[in-house]
Amino acid sequence: MASQEVSKIFVVGGTGAQGIPVVSRLVCDKKYQVRVLTRSKTSPRAKRLASLGNVEFIEGTFASESDLRQGYRGCDGAFINIDGFNCGEKTETYWAIRAYELALEEGINFFVYGNLDYGYKKSGYDPKFRCGHYDGKGRIAEWVLFQNQINQDRMKASILTSGPYIDMTIANGTPMTPTVEDGIVTWRAPLGAGAVPHVSLEDCGYYARWLFDNIDKANGLDLEVAIEHLHYEDLARAFEAVTGHSARFIDVDLDTYWTTGPMSMAAELGSGYNSDPSDPAFMTIRQNFTGFWNLWKHSGHNQGIIKRDYKLLDEIHPNRFKTAEQWFREMNAQGIEDGSGSLWEKVQPGNLKPVLKMAEDGMQGKL
Repeated sequence: MASQEVSKIFVVGGTGAQGIPVVSRLVCDKKYQVRVLTRSKTSPRAKRLASLGNVEFIEGTFASESDLRQGYRGCDGAFINIDGFNCGEKTETYWAIRAYELALEEGINFFVYGNLDYGYKKSGYDPKFRCGHYDGKGRIAEWVLFQNQINQDRMKASILTSGPYIDMTIANGTPMTPTVEDGIVTWRAPLGAGAVPHVSLEDCGYYARWLFDNIDKANGLDLEVAIEHLHYEDLARAFEAVTGHSARFIDVDLDTYWTTGPMSMAAELGSGYNSDPSDPAFMTIRQNFTGFWNLWKHSGHNQGIIKRDYKLLDEIHPNRFKTAEQWFREMNAQGIEDGSGSLWEKVQPGNLKPVLKMAEDGMQGKL
C-alpha cells in the first residue's frame, strides 16, 4: 500500500488565480515543498510564488508527457488544475486523463484534481446548461473517483470542486465585471432570481491544504466549496453596506448580455483560446457562457441544479467566508492597509484589475 505521507507536491496551474493561494497555503509553514509547472519561471506570478520559499519550478506545459513526468518525479503528492480556457474542453479531457495515469506511473501517493461542476449531468443533460469548461472538468472528476475505487491502494485521490471566484465580481475581464454608472456600481447579468455559488480564492487554499493534511478523510471525496449561493441583489446590498456607495443589480436577457455585456466583444471567439475553430468540438465564448449563466439562473437558494453542503464546509473550515459582505469587508480593509485602494476605488473605470490569468495574459499563450 502507498504511504499516507506527502511532503513534496507537484502543482499544475500554480500561477493561476486559484493556484497562487493553494501554493501559498501549502508552503506557509514549510510542511510541504511545492514544484510548480509554468511556461515561464520569470513571470510576475512565478516570482511571487518563488518569494514564498519552498517553491521550485519546471518550465513546460501540461500537454507534454515528458514535462508531466519530470514534474511528478521526486514528488509524492499532486494538485492538478488544468486551464480549460487555454486548451478547450476536448484537449483538457485528454491531458487530465493522462495527468492521472502518469501520476500513478510515477509513484504519486495522493492526487487532487481541481474541478468544476458537471452541470450538464446535474441538469439531467439539458443542452441549455452545456458549459464546456465546467463539463470538461466534471467528467474527469467522476472518472478519477471511479479509477480511485480500483487504484487507491496505490494512489489515493480527491476532488476539489470550486466555482466562480467572488473576486471576479470586482475584476476586469470576467463574466460579471461591474460598471459604474452615474456613481452607482452596477452588475448586469442574465441571472434572474438565481444565485451564483461564489468561491473565495483564499478559502480554496485552505481547502486544498486540508485535503493534503487529511488524506484518509479526503480519499474519494469530492469537496464542493463556496461562500454562499449569492443572489446579486444581495451582492449589491453587501457592496453598499461596506462602502457606503450605491450599488445595484440589473437583470438582463441573454441577447442583451451578449450585445452589451462585459464579454460581448469576445462572444464569437473560442472558449479555449488555443482551441481549433475547425474542430467540431469547438465552442464559442457565447455558447460556453450561455450555459454558465443558465446554471446559476436555476440554482437559487441552494435548491436548484448546483448545490453545496454548507454544514460540511463549516465543519472543515469554521472560519471560512460565509457571506459576500464579510468578504467585501476583508478586501476593503486589506486594500486600504496595503495601499492598493478601497473597494470603491478598485471598481472605478480604469482601476479594475484582472484576476483570471487569461485576462492578465490577454488570452495569449501556448499549451
